[in-house]
Amino acid sequence: MPGWTTEMTCAEISLAGRKPRLDDRPLQKRIGLVILATDHTTEVDFQRMVASDRIGVYVNRIPYANPTTPENLIRMQPVLTEGASLILPGETLDAVMYSCTSASVVIGDARIEEAIRAAKPGVPVVTPTAAAVKGLRAIGASRISILTPYAVETSRPMADYFAGLGFTIDRFTCLGFDDDREMARIAPDEIVSLARDAIAPESQALFISCTAVRAAQVVARIEAETGRPVVSSNLATGWACLRLCGETASRPELGTLMTKPYPEG
Repeated sequence: MPGWTTEMTCAEISLAGRKPRLDDRPLQKRIGLVILATDHTTEVDFQRMVASDRIGVYVNRIPYANPTTPENLIRMQPVLTEGASLILPGETLDAVMYSCTSASVVIGDARIEEAIRAAKPGVPVVTPTAAAVKGLRAIGASRISILTPYAVETSRPMADYFAGLGFTIDRFTCLGFDDDREMARIAPDEIVSLARDAIAPESQALFISCTAVRAAQVVARIEAETGRPVVSSNLATGWACLRLCGETASRPELGTLMTKPYPEG
């Protein structure tokens, strides 16, 4: 390196007389994110909506290769435990979120929770699907419309999931993408326009699926233009993680959901 010589300066080095006091944690709360290797959006959304001087967001990426098909999505299940274990190993987390909506449907919320708790026992586990269900119920919506970026074969299990939990689906629109990197490139103005068309007149709310889609940043715009609440994957998981960390502040600028308490149970 420039300026480096073999001559050593004789400087006296002394050990401090005491060790500094250590806080229990660098930040009061910590959230782990298990996200896809190809994910462009989740970290950005969580840094904007969730991270603060009280809440830290810690991320690990797991292997994933397109296309986004049910068969490909379910291949992530075996790596979930290892993925969670590498987030602050040996330390507890206040929540772990697995950031893939379509995979949460085909793998199943319960199996994802089991896999993550094998690495982080007792931790609250958040999936986009379970968080979206809690969010829709928190805003009082039972009749919904759904917008996904997926192909029909990947959208079908999503429709079955929500219908199976008692939601009436008035309209289901999918965009036909099979690459999550392209889903992340859908322009926010396009998301607003597509959302307007996706909401059926009789629906009480719209759910926009996919953690890759940059919907969370335009939820408030869509609500203003349609007059109805909107829940997106990242908005729902961000809301769930904040509430699990004890954050109760109302943030209407992020959307109606961010004004609601987290359902008990």
